[in-house]
Amino acid sequence: MHIAFIGLGNMGSPMAINLVKAGHDVTVFDLVESSMRQLESEGARSASSAMEAVHGAEVIVSMLPAGVHVRGLYLGREGQAGLLDQIDGQPLIIDASTIAPEDARIVAEAARQRGIEFLDAPVSGGVGGAKAGTLTFIVGGPEAAFQQARPVLEAMGKNIFLAGEAGAGQVAKICNNMLLGILMSGTAEALALGVRNGLDPATLSEIMKQSSGGNWALNVYNPWPGVMENAPASKDYQGGFLVDLMMKDLGLAWDLALDSKAAVPMGSEARNLFALHAAQGNGRLDFSSIQRLYRSDMPE
Repeated sequence: MHIAFIGLGNMGSPMAINLVKAGHDVTVFDLVESSMRQLESEGARSASSAMEAVHGAEVIVSMLPAGVHVRGLYLGREGQAGLLDQIDGQPLIIDASTIAPEDARIVAEAARQRGIEFLDAPVSGGVGGAKAGTLTFIVGGPEAAFQQARPVLEAMGKNIFLAGEAGAGQVAKICNNMLLGILMSGTAEALALGVRNGLDPATLSEIMKQSSGGNWALNVYNPWPGVMENAPASKDYQGGFLVDLMMKDLGLAWDLALDSKAAVPMGSEARNLFALHAAQGNGRLDFSSIQRLYRSDMPE
């Protein structure tokens, strides 16, 4: 299958590589030249523009930082036409970015008016899941388009869910990441309390993993350095899911709560904690570095 992949960041690059490994004919585009060179070394072709990348594609996959970039790509900006007005044929579009649900619905409706199917399909699983091909895809859009997309998604992920109509994938992803932010900040707080009172962080982690406090952060992403060898915490919090990206997602949750008049007191507190952490210069570290907020003895 001829697939165009646009957006080769920390998540997009390994996702595109897995499509190549699955035997697809992949053409890539990114504003960072070195990212395209990496994909070329894996067997993909690079394009000089997004429009060139999607020429003749049966499926378009995009993985972009924010809603403004997704709208700009597909709908255009500053007098430039978007892909929807230039695409040849009727390719299936899968946008794996995490954006506001309303942005996804706007682009989906514009695509529908042009006879093009658009799915919002944000992911969960982090860079490790992207590299391993074990991502969770949370999809919003028509059932028929979802079934058409499944073989492509299965080349990049392990768990594929249809959450509902357009925008539903984004709502589910936002809820998930709000909970993730709450769990990570709470796990870091509990570990710091135990260590301050004489407990070994690895022993405490194991106790909580096997008890009612067990959660994803303890199981696979421990925030305390040295407890889990392959976690970002043991690599000076490099790589992984950035604090700035968690801030973005918690902001999307806050906006969604305001729009729907939903109470999110713990989500709001997590947003405040990560905002404080980011303001202290930690925005480009992995989000598990929130542990530093609770440790006066941890080097910056």
